[in-house]
Amino acid sequence: MDQVKNLLEVNNVEVVYNDIIQVLRGVSLNVLEGKIVALLGTNGAGKTTTLRAISGLLKPENGMIKDGYIKFRSDNITNSLGTDIVKKGVVMIPEGRRVFKHLSVDENIRVGSITRKDSQKIKHDFDLMYEHFPRLTKIRKRMAGYCSGGEQQMVAIARALMAAPQMLMLDEPSLGLAPLLVKEIFQNIRQINADLETTILVVEQNAKIALDIADYAYIMESGKIVLEGTSKELQNNPDVKEFYMGVTKGGKNKSFKNVKSYKRRKRWM
Repeated sequence: MDQVKNLLEVNNVEVVYNDIIQVLRGVSLNVLEGKIVALLGTNGAGKTTTLRAISGLLKPENGMIKDGYIKFRSDNITNSLGTDIVKKGVVMIPEGRRVFKHLSVDENIRVGSITRKDSQKIKHDFDLMYEHFPRLTKIRKRMAGYCSGGEQQMVAIARALMAAPQMLMLDEPSLGLAPLLVKEIFQNIRQINADLETTILVVEQNAKIALDIADYAYIMESGKIVLEGTSKELQNNPDVKEFYMGVTKGGKNKSFKNVKSYKRRKRWM
């Protein structure tokens, strides 16, 4: 049996903005080839900064990696330019989707293949996107700005996949979407991973839905990884159940306000 390769290695990374504000404090994580990995945590935990550090998108925000390193396929990509990282096969879908509002759904998806030369494969992949996202087939000519939030998220994922990435990173794909659409999109993500063998790193606040599709997960608090394990291990962890799923020991749902008890959280820091 072939050993699964480590596609991405983030080792003891510290990120500072404006030479003063430290956001990441020694973050280490690994993403194995062909797997789905979830990075969980509340708003402000450092999840998006972690994705930006991997994607080479810190510089526009006056941020930089001050310590540690990031490797993709054993190549050191620490503080590399975003364009160079995309060429290596790492594509990120930012929070808020950011579709081209005045282009049609068709045109938005085609834009993703702009750096590719394999025209026959591009056509095949383009048709494949509509198989993965059948909801979009009825609105191919619609301006993306007139699509719903869920439809825009599907367009953003399809556009990113047209770049034929080795690793796809998604920042809060469930944000602002209705529960049924969230379920559909995460089913799409799982299917893409299975069918295209695309490695996926997904950042989410919705721990329940992310752990349902992930193979492995990390939890961040205050710029640090505080817990990690297989999805099953974290789903069965009483602290994860309480802090991130709002479920108490008796199995009852608990309000988020009551769950975020400082005293209980403090032992993770």
